[in-house]
Amino acid sequence: MTLWIVLAGMTGLAVLCALWPLAFRANQSPAPASDVAFYKGQIGEIERDVERGQLPPGEAAAARAEAVRRLLAASAAETAASRPREALALRRAAAVLILIAVPLVALGLYARLGRPELPDEPLASRAPDLKTPEGVEAAIARIESHLVASPDDAKGWAVIAPVYMRLGRFSDAVNAYQQLLRLKGESAMLRASYGEALVGAANGLVTADARAAFDKALGEEPGLPAARFYRALAAEQDGDKTKAIDMYQALLKDAPKGAVWRQALSARLAALQNTAPAEQPGGATETNTQAVTSDPQQQQMIHGMVESLATRLAQSGGDASEWARLVRSYIVLHEPDKARDALASARKALAADPASAGQLDLLARELGLGG
Repeated sequence: MTLWIVLAGMTGLAVLCALWPLAFRANQSPAPASDVAFYKGQIGEIERDVERGQLPPGEAAAARAEAVRRLLAASAAETAASRPREALALRRAAAVLILIAVPLVALGLYARLGRPELPDEPLASRAPDLKTPEGVEAAIARIESHLVASPDDAKGWAVIAPVYMRLGRFSDAVNAYQQLLRLKGESAMLRASYGEALVGAANGLVTADARAAFDKALGEEPGLPAARFYRALAAEQDGDKTKAIDMYQALLKDAPKGAVWRQALSARLAALQNTAPAEQPGGATETNTQAVTSDPQQQQMIHGMVESLATRLAQSGGDASEWARLVRSYIVLHEPDKARDALASARKALAADPASAGQLDLLARELGLGG
């Protein structure tokens, strides 16, 4: 509706600009038309006075000449006065034509070249541009606002949960997977994803709640790779190196050829056995056992937020955990070169902090990016 009001106002303004010089031109004052008739009557009166003998012929000739002169002048004035009236008629015709033609032409062009059949789209409902960090943040904010109003929308939680994971917002991911378990019921994959979110929220530590989640997932689906990986990681964190190696090797043996998480297993085994990773195409490994989502919209959101984090760290800096999040994000996105560059930038930025440097060295060995 607002669009039509704007278009009507613009059309009216265009018509007013066209009609203004036609409607407000100064009018010329024509000579009275009665002057011609008056002088004609005066000449006739002179002739009658001569016939009645009331006016001498000499005076009559002079009076007649004067009356004729004035008659000619009045006739010329009347002729000149008729021209503005003709011009006024033309101006009025042009004004009517403009008043009708301009709106018709404008509406005709809009109907042919525009999209009049499309409904109005409020600004708040327009899809954000996912190619920019601002657009990605706006999209996430819209989903979050929707979930606040509709907390039982399982589809919304399913969209936002993996995005939280890739962005390192693990506490939010924990809540999202809890909501999915509430709405969709028990599922081995959901329970394993919930456990992974708990590990992320605990800065990589496989907590008791996370172990319980993985055990429950394995009870339903014993061969689930994600749950097996984190149970092996839990054994490693408990200091049971032999058990962890056995569990990693068993998982690697069962892994399908070409599975992306084989790289993570190679890195883990290499770290535990102090050997080079068995499988490291390009030198990159991956700590997340799940592949990046294949949903194009989610991928775009993830890439946008990762680049936003990279830009912020490059401009304002950050602590070791933020740099580690960026490095891990690039590994998950299968961009090992960017992960190495981010690791080098982190080491340069945190060179004065020995504790942070040690964390980065551990991260590099964990991901197979070099010591």
